Amino acid sequence: MEGIGKVFKAMADGTRRSILELLREGDRSAGEIADRFSLTKPAISHHLSVLKEAGLATERRDGQHIIYTLREDSIIEAMDGFLSKLCRHKAARREAQKATRVKTKPGKKTEE
Repeated sequence: MEGIGKVFKAMADGTRRSILELLREGDRSAGEIADRFSLTKPAISHHLSVLKEAGLATERRDGQHIIYTLREDSIIEAMDGFLSKLCRHKAARREAQKATRVKTKPGKKTEE
């Protein structure tokens, strides 16, 4: 699955969005994350794997604990890339309209 597809799939699930919101507050161990939900630890582990696979979270070992961190930059990059592909023609049209408005504003000189 393409990167943006993995991001959308990961973010489509309410539990995973809640995990991302929790990680926004700071790094958490897998146990701390699991304690916040009424799901089994294997279920939480699956959700964390999906988030890692999508590039939305990273993990690191700290002794016997696995610590998860939100990768905010990956969310922004994925959405920005998707929107730029989706709206490319509209962005060009908006820029052209903006340039036309600037040239035709009363009292404004154009540099042509």
